[in-house]
Amino acid sequence: MIDRRQAEAAFYAYTSHYDPDNSMIRHKIEHTLRVAGNCERIAVSLRVDDDDAAFAWFLGLLHDIGRFEQVRRYGTFVDSVSVDHAEFGADLLFKDGLIHEFPAQGLSPDRLALLETAIRLHNKLTLPGDQDEETRRFCDLIRDADKADIFRVVTELSFEERAGTSKGLLQETEGAGDAVMECVLQHRCVPRDLRKTRFDVCISHCCMAFELVYPESRKIVREQGCLSRLITGRDADGKPLYSAKERGQMSIVRKEIEAAWGESLETK
Repeated sequence: MIDRRQAEAAFYAYTSHYDPDNSMIRHKIEHTLRVAGNCERIAVSLRVDDDDAAFAWFLGLLHDIGRFEQVRRYGTFVDSVSVDHAEFGADLLFKDGLIHEFPAQGLSPDRLALLETAIRLHNKLTLPGDQDEETRRFCDLIRDADKADIFRVVTELSFEERAGTSKGLLQETEGAGDAVMECVLQHRCVPRDLRKTRFDVCISHCCMAFELVYPESRKIVREQGCLSRLITGRDADGKPLYSAKERGQMSIVRKEIEAAWGESLETK
């Protein structure tokens, strides 16, 4: 069983080496802890045993460990202009030995291999088709837990803060491109190379909802209300953030997500 107090202490010790006044670092710490909680909640909903629930929580705690060094070295969360943060984090843990700073000694070699695999794959567009049942379950679980909180992140952290040094890479053209909207109609995530504008990125975040695997994940998203706010596109004062064209495209996004889910995005 993972010692959670030791694991959290190790996490805070590691992240203490990074600038706490940097909003990207602060939000990533908060995101990590929420994802760990989401992982455990989803795992419990699947009626797994206590060891598996604790392992799911631990996976959530470590899934974005590469983000902190990514910010320090590159000043951005944009993988395409820096590093693949999932691969980077897995390398830090399992090639550079960072995992030894965490209470993972009681994990079997198979569990450590599963941990590494799930961390490496948590941000990939698709998963390999040849995974065994247990590996697939934990990969789906961390991906769901992560996506569920990303909806919160993108409503709380501005584009400029998330993009950091890469904020000028996207066009300012109004609305989403046809290829992006085709992904919406096909109920799939948007490949990175199709995202040309800020609004394309916004649509791509919404499209993550299509790939949530577990009912509990969708329940978390509905309870948060962040996906619905992202689609509605209003600031804290209720002022619309989207143009008329963009609001029309977002209405299509909402319709297609609700069709895919078979339920409303709003809490009942």
